[in-house]
Amino acid sequence: MNRRYRSLLIALAFIAFVSLGLPDGILGVAWPSIRRTFGVPLSQLGYLLMAGTTGYFVSSFFAGSFERRLGIGGVLLASNLLVLASLLGNSITPAFPWMILFSLLGGLGAGAIDAAINHFAASTFPPRWVSWLHACYGIGATLGPLIMTTVIVRGLSWRYGYASVGVIIAAMSILFLLTIKLWQTDPVPNVSDAQLIVRAGVTDALRIPLVWMHIALFFLYTGIEVTAGQWFYSLFTESRGMSPKIAGTIVSSYWASLTIGRIVFGYAAGHFKPVPLLRIALGLAPLAALLIWANVSTSTTFIGAAVLGFALAPIYPLLVSVTPSRVGQHVAAHAIGFQVSAATIGVAVLPTIAGALARRIGLEVIGPFLLAATLSLLILHEITMLRTRRQHLQPAVGAAT
Repeated sequence: MNRRYRSLLIALAFIAFVSLGLPDGILGVAWPSIRRTFGVPLSQLGYLLMAGTTGYFVSSFFAGSFERRLGIGGVLLASNLLVLASLLGNSITPAFPWMILFSLLGGLGAGAIDAAINHFAASTFPPRWVSWLHACYGIGATLGPLIMTTVIVRGLSWRYGYASVGVIIAAMSILFLLTIKLWQTDPVPNVSDAQLIVRAGVTDALRIPLVWMHIALFFLYTGIEVTAGQWFYSLFTESRGMSPKIAGTIVSSYWASLTIGRIVFGYAAGHFKPVPLLRIALGLAPLAALLIWANVSTSTTFIGAAVLGFALAPIYPLLVSVTPSRVGQHVAAHAIGFQVSAATIGVAVLPTIAGALARRIGLEVIGPFLLAATLSLLILHEITMLRTRRQHLQPAVGAAT
């Protein structure tokens, strides 16, 4: 593939991941306003998250079949149109139950985009570009809350926020339509076919305790990330009396730090082994959660949210990189598939639990909930390390890059 063609595909893939992140960050900022519009309790946010997660899980699971029929370009276009329908639907929805349906549509679109572009990138781009590709998701997730915050601060309805993001997604959809034929050339794989052979069955993988430990790690991690992103705005505005502008800025700083952290730790992974970096990140996360819970001042809360985003940033990619060395190459493909599925479930379950607790106890429960979850993640990782040593598995060399 020539350099110009390759550069254009890289740019399109990056834009696709920005489009993937854009809608994800707006719900947390818009939720208090949505709740007032429809008169629903705090915990109803969980229904929207679960609907989106269900759609995401289903479409990513069948993304390979979609890709064979439509090609990557076709999947990208169709998925963006589903996301667009979700955003525009939310902007005009007359009742809350319709938002659940539109969340399902958005999840169906997002899951297919994620799987298709990840497959293309993994078989075409070097690891550094794949890492930065995921940072583009964070860019979208940072811009989304800023757009919604701007709309709300100006006294406009949250519906305009969804419509504004919808306009951006519509423009991206037109771009993907105009470039759909560029994806028809088969990518040049970076790895040999022999490396892609799965040498063990699903049941073989599920018999390994370390596989289950990693499933739990991914479940916890994504649950923590989304719980913070979705509940911070409600915590800061409804419980701590912050203005929408300040609260929205703090939420955006959380997502921005997640993006910056992935870029910084991506460079660091080229100089340090994955496990020390994981321990630094896992150790910082509870400290950041404690700072948020303490509620000393708006400034310390801002710092806590930013540090939490930075600390969480490398955990997902680094855990993926050490999976083969921990569970064994013969079951690594299955294990990584289980981990992604567990991550999808964690996105729905932990924020829903946090919402139920907030309804019964109060929004201030979000701080200690995040502290308990991040400590659990740290402890479980250390237990996993002990189990790994017992099985005499060696760390993957350079896998975190």
